[in-house]
Amino acid sequence: MAVSFPPVRRREGRPSAEVVAALNADLAARFGNRFTASQAVRQAHGHTLTWLENEPPDAVVFAETRDDVIDLVKLCARHDAPVVPFGVGTSLEGHVNAPHGGVSLDCSRMNAVLAVNGEDLDCVVEPGVTRKQLNEHLHDTGLFFPIDPGADASIGGMAATRASGTNAVRYGTMKERVLSLGVVAADGSFVRTGSRAKKSSAGYDLTHLFVGSEGTLGVIVEIALRLSGIPEAISAGTCFFPDVRSACDATIATIQSGLPIARVELVDTLSVRAFNAYAKLALPEQPMLLVEFHGTQSSVAEQVRCFGEIVADNGGGNFIWATKPEDRTKLWQARHDGYWAQMTLRPGARPFATDACVPISRLADCVEETLADIAASGLVAPIVGHVGDGNFHVSPLVDMSNSHEIDTAEAFASRLAHRAIAMGGTCTGEHGIGQKKIAFMEDEHGAPALDLMRRIKAAFDPQNLFNPGKVFAV
Repeated sequence: MAVSFPPVRRREGRPSAEVVAALNADLAARFGNRFTASQAVRQAHGHTLTWLENEPPDAVVFAETRDDVIDLVKLCARHDAPVVPFGVGTSLEGHVNAPHGGVSLDCSRMNAVLAVNGEDLDCVVEPGVTRKQLNEHLHDTGLFFPIDPGADASIGGMAATRASGTNAVRYGTMKERVLSLGVVAADGSFVRTGSRAKKSSAGYDLTHLFVGSEGTLGVIVEIALRLSGIPEAISAGTCFFPDVRSACDATIATIQSGLPIARVELVDTLSVRAFNAYAKLALPEQPMLLVEFHGTQSSVAEQVRCFGEIVADNGGGNFIWATKPEDRTKLWQARHDGYWAQMTLRPGARPFATDACVPISRLADCVEETLADIAASGLVAPIVGHVGDGNFHVSPLVDMSNSHEIDTAEAFASRLAHRAIAMGGTCTGEHGIGQKKIAFMEDEHGAPALDLMRRIKAAFDPQNLFNPGKVFAV
């Protein structure tokens, strides 16, 4: 006998004015001055990066405790109003927009480091703790949290979007770093998804169902994380190549050789030009790899030597090394400021940031085909990427008053997504789906897998309260 599952509940439009008024009255009574319906604050809690339309919530609540989150979820369920979790708003695909209204649940004040277990190399934090705050807290312990997406994102947001970053080639992504979660479910109950043990065979892996769920299954209120020891020696540097394919080939050879490189970032010529202008650098304007090695003094020296041989074999050279912390910081700050630096290439234009990820063996092919596509489209679109794991980012700079340019950029992004999927990759290695990449989900996963995701959503969130309008279309 076939088993039928309830569909995900469809939401149409936003709550009525009467529902919003009643909800806001209850929120004001419960949360006092931590509730606001101010237009400016609501606008700031909608999408603010790239150029997706801003869709503000009907209200914003600043939670400070787990009980605040539980009470908010119960109130929203009673009024049938959506809950949109909000960290610091650094996501790029419209994750924090509220297309169906409701309440933006701002977790930035839930920013306590609850425990650091040095002997176990782990810690427990609230969702509003940012990665920089956590590493400052860990400074004197000899430990650090290595996931570095560039922005000073919140740990809760990083778990919700399965964040990655520059260190992923050595230290993994949030998927590997989250040990367990504390989550508030749709009925207001608190659920702990696992323990601090480094492995478990006990039951379903609920932890990694929530990691990457983009706030659509529940609200993360507590995160247990794996930490790493601060390496004895760190060496960072740049090397330059005659073309992007040579840089990609050097990266592929490095990974396939098993060299334990910590970071390897591709920066194309346009991006190098932007870095020079924005960060007042004097780098040669040609394709570049920005690399970093971690380990003991002797192991780092050996890694650098081996990497140098691989670079030479692929036509690269002109190494510039930075072993002093301040010099390394300047280099990596230029990379992290890439979004803003790239805007100097075309003042007045808006960046349309997108990403893709492919198996490392297809990296050079995918980047080269993408560069040809950019040229044929007539776009100004710099490329940077965490190429050690096959992930790269493209940012077409678009005149928002020119509808033809907007259409051209949209069509380019669609071709990039389908190109990556066709090569055995994904439409997003890092940014997530949010609103913007829903259109590619069926191509990547297939209809049966997408249907299973909808069943999971319906089982966890039958009212479709949590972040509706994200990840997949209902």
